[in-house]
Amino acid sequence: MSDSDDYAIRTSGLTKQYGPDTGVFDLDLRIHRGEVYGFLGPNGAGKSTAMRMLVGLIRPTSGTATVLGHPAGTPRSLRGVGALIEAPALYPHLSGRDNLRILAGYASVPATRIGEVLEEVGMAAKADAAFRTYSLGMKQRLGVAAALLKDPALLILDEPTNGLDPEGMASMRELITGLRRDNRTVLLSSHMLGEVEHVCDRVGVIRRGRLIADGTVAELRRGVGEGGLTVAVNVPERAAELVRELPAVRSATVVDGELQVAVDPGEAAAINRLLVVNGLEVSELRKRVLSLEDVFFDLVEEHRPTEPAPVEAANR
Repeated sequence: MSDSDDYAIRTSGLTKQYGPDTGVFDLDLRIHRGEVYGFLGPNGAGKSTAMRMLVGLIRPTSGTATVLGHPAGTPRSLRGVGALIEAPALYPHLSGRDNLRILAGYASVPATRIGEVLEEVGMAAKADAAFRTYSLGMKQRLGVAAALLKDPALLILDEPTNGLDPEGMASMRELITGLRRDNRTVLLSSHMLGEVEHVCDRVGVIRRGRLIADGTVAELRRGVGEGGLTVAVNVPERAAELVRELPAVRSATVVDGELQVAVDPGEAAAINRLLVVNGLEVSELRKRVLSLEDVFFDLVEEHRPTEPAPVEAANR
């Protein structure tokens, strides 16, 4: 297998510029076949612009992108790609099933595939209702069904949980987990960091068009430091003052009535001893594991620029 065959998506120096403004800059992505890759970033960071370049909706200013071993946006690459970028654009007066029939005809997909994808996304029972009557979650599911029609090796999903209630998000997470079991490659853009943490093998963080971090959640955690300790103590403000005097402590803050200490968890005994000696009552002391949300905001804050941010025209 050649090096290019190892990757479902590979970009090198991929850049999209709008006049003086940069949407994506020098993007190097390596997404392995069969993995679920989370693509994270603030609004306007360049996620949708990058995805549009991968499916040929817009052309890059410079750089290269290869999808399933072929140049991005070419018929050979698109043959194995299914995509839901932003909201599904389907006929509101037609049923879900009839919308899929039209798409299947354009893609030369056998009609038998329609029933299969409706079952796969849990929409078989509602398939004959008009698209305009669907809830937002049902519309998103039908959009995923449309993306699955060609039985693609690569699925690109841009904010599939956008606007969903907690039940809808849980349902979409279950669906994406099922796609991973089918050994498909999934590129998933989402603001729901908890959902991404549950379903993704690796994640990339993009800010102002630049990829600032890439790896497993565990690797990104190590990159920003250990989570530290959470201490339940009767006078947390006084405890914070005392703990800050320890050389090993990087910071100590009170959050929701508990003391959060940025320190190697091995210092737990020393912190407990210090607080007890000073007459404080420690009821709980536990290791704090950074969530993906903690890591994300730490990374974004760390890379905050001093110069004015460029506007990404395609992601407003």
